[in-house]
Amino acid sequence: MLDALFLGPYGENDTLLEKLVVEFLRDHVYWRRNFHPEDPPAIPTHAAQHPDYKAFESRLRRELHQLSASLKRSVPFHSPRYIGHMASDLLLPGLAAQILTLPYNPNNVSEDAAPVTIDLEVQVGLQLARMLGYPDDTDRPDCAFGHLTSGGTVANYQALRLALALKAFPVALRAAQVPGLALPADDWEAFNLGPDAGIELLGQWQLWLAGQPARDRRRWRDAVQTQRLEHLGMVEFFARHRDLKVPLVLAPITAHYSWSKGLKLLGLGREQLRLLPEKGMRLDAQALEQTLEQCRRERQPVLMTVAVLGTTEYGTVDPVDAVVDLRDRFQTLGLGFSVHVDAAWGGYLATLFRNPDGSLRGIDEVRAGFAHFPQPEVHAAFAALGRTDSVTVDPHKLGYLPYGAGAFICRDHRATALLAEAADYVFHDTRATDYLSRYRRLGQFVPEGSKSGAAAAAVYVTHKVLPLDHANFGRLPRQTVLAAEAFHARAERLAVELDGIARVTVPFAPDSNLVCVAINPTGNADLARANAFVRRLHDELRADASQPLQLKQFFGSMTTLRPEALGETEMNRILTQLQLDPATLVDDDEDTDADRLVILRHTLMNPYLIDHENGISYIDLYLAHLGRRIRALLGSPSP
Repeated sequence: MLDALFLGPYGENDTLLEKLVVEFLRDHVYWRRNFHPEDPPAIPTHAAQHPDYKAFESRLRRELHQLSASLKRSVPFHSPRYIGHMASDLLLPGLAAQILTLPYNPNNVSEDAAPVTIDLEVQVGLQLARMLGYPDDTDRPDCAFGHLTSGGTVANYQALRLALALKAFPVALRAAQVPGLALPADDWEAFNLGPDAGIELLGQWQLWLAGQPARDRRRWRDAVQTQRLEHLGMVEFFARHRDLKVPLVLAPITAHYSWSKGLKLLGLGREQLRLLPEKGMRLDAQALEQTLEQCRRERQPVLMTVAVLGTTEYGTVDPVDAVVDLRDRFQTLGLGFSVHVDAAWGGYLATLFRNPDGSLRGIDEVRAGFAHFPQPEVHAAFAALGRTDSVTVDPHKLGYLPYGAGAFICRDHRATALLAEAADYVFHDTRATDYLSRYRRLGQFVPEGSKSGAAAAAVYVTHKVLPLDHANFGRLPRQTVLAAEAFHARAERLAVELDGIARVTVPFAPDSNLVCVAINPTGNADLARANAFVRRLHDELRADASQPLQLKQFFGSMTTLRPEALGETEMNRILTQLQLDPATLVDDDEDTDADRLVILRHTLMNPYLIDHENGISYIDLYLAHLGRRIRALLGSPSP
């Protein structure tokens, strides 16, 4: 039953949202009035009659009316006619919770500024950890930890930041010559301990330090701190440890551009990002293995390997299981590194794989009711999430929550001690050791200095109303995957209908709820002409603020396929299916379309794409519309 979850494509649940907003706005006003009821009203009751007051209200209303009118040109994410980018209607629990919390304006940097919502954010991290298969029991020393960010990009920065701190810390311990610890034999070994061994060594250091006399404790703490990479900076750290090279980040070629931005931001440099080829639109595990072996031979450290759980362009799922297996194997060979999963898009699909008790569902259980989902390799990838070191998830994507709400989650919270930043005017009790008290000083550990408590409330309430398992929240991604399967089947029928007019193909079966379609006019062998044709189709599907929205029947997006991402074999397979000459695919700086294939991309998030109540399939309507436009552009009469 999804009918109560959204405002709805037609605003069907306006009464429910209005009642909630009015009820809790009044509740907020009563809270203000009862804070110190003996205080008189600061704004007199007759103020509303003053000419200046009325003039202000007039200006305010005018500007708000103009804003409201302008916003009508916004992209209609709420409509099942929108199948473009990664956005859809908003869940009412999150929308109402965020509106409710906004007037309180909590800043989740510390409990002083957000005594309520900072706890909610810590709980959100544990909710997401459970969904991913990480330990979420705060009594466990290795309990996971997560926090919200403005989006997946900042969450990816946090992953880099934590992995680098953990990788470099053992080197600092050696440089400080801390006695009484079983330190690695040399810098290479220290720099390549791997995340688990690094956390273990960090714990030993903290225990040793706590046992020192008070007069020596600060001296040893300062001795280690001054040797840390975070204190010295990248240049000085590697100048002091000349036998070490700056570590690499290994990521699939389809990885989000935030990884390039993050390496630049941290001072590692774009040169340290190695983009690995794909195999069947997923990270090529064999290529990763060969790269790791080369790094081991050349004593080239690796900071992190990134796997993507739902690529931005195609929704494909990398072999997370193979990546963590390689991490474990190369750890035994002396090359340690972290594994991070960028699940900004696909993270909430994990609800389909979880029982209410947090246990993993078998592949046959998950498959019930689907035609093809999940493929064995996709199930294996989701099953391996609990073995990774950290994950990025975006509640503002498949969590159906307002922007910006990304999230970073790490498997073992103890590593976050390396990120702590003190600020006396914000953080007071630095002696707290229990989990919840520790993270009530959240600003110490996160990149931001200000954080929206309203966003945390939105995510927390949504997860409480719809727990993150297949029986609750999982009903939403279930609908979207069913829509993707229906879209795929209908696209194949469209290919038959347009036989002799245009070649239409789904270039690869969807792993999730993104489906791409490639199109080429019949008789055309030239890639540039095919791309120009698809761009004309996309021009009719893209948002255009200069035109009334109602002129558009549907909204879609586009992306490209490149041989460096697909590999030559896969690229030639798709070109052959479209009857395009591979020789027309050239690397030409003068023609940006000559080195890629332009395709239509469809994000199937809206749960009402198949409207069972009214017997309408917007998928059928869209593909029929697409068929008509293809015929019209090619001058072929409709049947």
